[in-house]
Amino acid sequence: MAPPYFPVTPKYFDAHIRYVDFRPPDTLSPQRGIVIETMRLNHPNGCVGYRVSYAKHAVCYLTDTEHIAGRTDEKLIGFISGADAIIYDCMYSDAEFSHFRGYGHSTWEEGVRLCEAAGVKRLVIFHHRPGRNDDDLSRIEADAQARFPGSIVARSGLELVL
Repeated sequence: MAPPYFPVTPKYFDAHIRYVDFRPPDTLSPQRGIVIETMRLNHPNGCVGYRVSYAKHAVCYLTDTEHIAGRTDEKLIGFISGADAIIYDCMYSDAEFSHFRGYGHSTWEEGVRLCEAAGVKRLVIFHHRPGRNDDDLSRIEADAQARFPGSIVARSGLELVL
């Protein structure tokens, strides 16, 4: 949260902020009943995935992670297993992926495969490739829904009800 990675510094936040250091796979409990599990993701500069659970519901936030083509990530499957939704790094399609190996991002098709393998109810396609327009994202959403009903493309203002 500092330049050059983020242009807005915490001094602009209108909130009381408490910073807590952690290292994956630490589990955090910021409020009674809320559990946040963490895991390391596959990204060149490191990244953390989160599973937030409350009242028998769970959502997983998995951005900046690259899958290994043709191989199931059993650790990730275990982490997301049974979640109500995953918000997943879908920068590319499988057809584009070979051109961007090593960049630290995944595909919407891998998101579908993960949801199917882990019994996740909803895929939220997130971290869109720069240059995609609304028509591109609508096509991706339609293709994803055809393979995994309930898949949606993340949009500004999107609210998920679990």
